[in-house]
Parts: sequence; structure tokens; C-alpha cells
Amino acid sequence: MPNLFSYGTLQKEQVQLETFGRRLQGEKDTLAGYKLSMLEITDPEVLRKSGQKYHPVLEFSGNNEDEIEGVLFDVTDEEILQADEYEVDDYKRIETVFKSGKIGFIYVGK
Repeated sequence: MPNLFSYGTLQKEQVQLETFGRRLQGEKDTLAGYKLSMLEITDPEVLRKSGQKYHPVLEFSGNNEDEIEGVLFDVTDEEILQADEYEVDDYKRIETVFKSGKIGFIYVGK
């Protein structure tokens, strides 16, 4: 099963229920070498689900002292595609390694 890292709105129960039809199970993990900035969301459906106009977005810094805390969720292949729909075109999905040694997907700014 793939892992999906959330550092923002995908941790909200309402967003999970509306995007995946269930509450996701996961464990806290840390992503090194990235910083967060904010992205203005204009997609009306994402705005409705999240209730937030600005969403955090990962930017690669290359500095291992930069760390992002989040949750690494267990998802299905189908749910990865549902997450792709939720994450607007300003994001792209890539695979990376976390502090725990686990591999998972993150969404970074394009």
C-alpha cells in the first residue's frame, strides 16, 4: 500500500471523508530538506472542502535542518488518484524518503 504524507488540510477529518469516503489511518513522521510556504487556492471545490483560502505548500530547500512534521497515511492506489484530484494543479506529486526510513508520496509546489 502506498503512503501519503500530509502536512496540511488532508489531516482534517472532513477533507478525508469528502475526498476518500473514510478517515485515514497513519503515523506521525518528519520530512527533512523542505520548507513550507503558502499558496492561494482558487479552486471552488477545494475551498469548500478545506474552508481555507491559503494552503501550505512544500518547497525543497536541500537543508536537512529544515523539517516538516506531518502524518504518513496508508492509502490505496485509488486513493492516491483521489488525492491528485483534491490537490489542485499548483501541486505535483513526487516520491521521497522520510526520517522513519519509510517511502511515500508528497505534494510539492510546481
